[in-house]
Amino acid sequence: MTASDKETKALRQRLATQGAEATANELIFKRAHERQLSILEADSLLSLFEYLTTGLANSYGIPACTLVLCDPEHEIRHLLSALHDTSVPPGVLLVHRLSVFPQLYDSLQKPWLGPFNNAHRPVLPGGDIKSVAILPLAREHCLIGSINLGATDPQRFTADYATDILEHLGSIASFALENAVNRARLRLSGLTDALTGWHNRRYLEVRLTEEIARAQRSGQWISCLMIDIDRFKQVNDTYGHLAGDEVLREVALRIATQVRGSDVAARFGGEEFVVLLPDTEDRLARNLAERVRRVVRATPILIEADRALTITVSAGVAAARPQRHGDASAQGKALLEAADSAMYRAKKTGRDRVLSARSVSIANEID
Repeated sequence: MTASDKETKALRQRLATQGAEATANELIFKRAHERQLSILEADSLLSLFEYLTTGLANSYGIPACTLVLCDPEHEIRHLLSALHDTSVPPGVLLVHRLSVFPQLYDSLQKPWLGPFNNAHRPVLPGGDIKSVAILPLAREHCLIGSINLGATDPQRFTADYATDILEHLGSIASFALENAVNRARLRLSGLTDALTGWHNRRYLEVRLTEEIARAQRSGQWISCLMIDIDRFKQVNDTYGHLAGDEVLREVALRIATQVRGSDVAARFGGEEFVVLLPDTEDRLARNLAERVRRVVRATPILIEADRALTITVSAGVAAARPQRHGDASAQGKALLEAADSAMYRAKKTGRDRVLSARSVSIANEID
């Protein structure tokens, strides 16, 4: 082989190597781009959380990926509960302050890559993790948390690993998290009654259909309470709307003391409140309504410095086991109307009482 042939062969090998590197780099950038798009396209706080944990773990082909966020006022927990009816999903750690992990966040400004150690165990528990990548999340130059990647390969994340793509991923995730929280705040404000802090009628209508559909799948009962403040117009006419507002707020607070975490409570409009009770038959629903009636009446409500009013409520109870293949929206409407009808009968027959809808009537309406 001549010198020229050797040089040609060497050039071909170099070109092949460069081509392979270019192909590998192209694949890396393509995957990085796909990850960024998936983050930006998440349509809710919950779906974003799911992608930043399970989604990234699948994308990187690693066994562990967690998200740590600072949530000192429990706002994120509240948004998840109110909008998605769920607690914090697996892989997401919400903390009061990042200082609970001092060795992890004391000087974290850029992605940290290296061997797994005890400082990482609280945020990457379990599994045979050998190397980690900790991606800081920051808004307005303030650290708010991190994305934590854990691999079983000791060489997967090392100190000489190029971190520019990971740093950009952290920036995109930080931006997306801020947007998702802001969107969730706006959405919740449109589903919340400003006076009482309860959910409003719009929220109830959405959740009613969801809960009926859930009862259809499970074959369980669902009950509905319609609660109305007695002689509320008289309170407004006699003492003014500020007094009426105070009565509404206090009655809502007293009802809330009897409502379970799994129940759906909403201000239906005016002086009416609705509580949906999943997996609850008529007898238990009526018992809860009676407790509400007693707790509202028990203590006069202070409306002025020297004036308190004893307030009573009337409640209607309806219960049903929805048809599995029936229209969920129509069955929900029928359940609500049955409770409303029972409430009006309670008011017409003396107020300050609880009446159940006639079971045959409910069955006919919902079946």
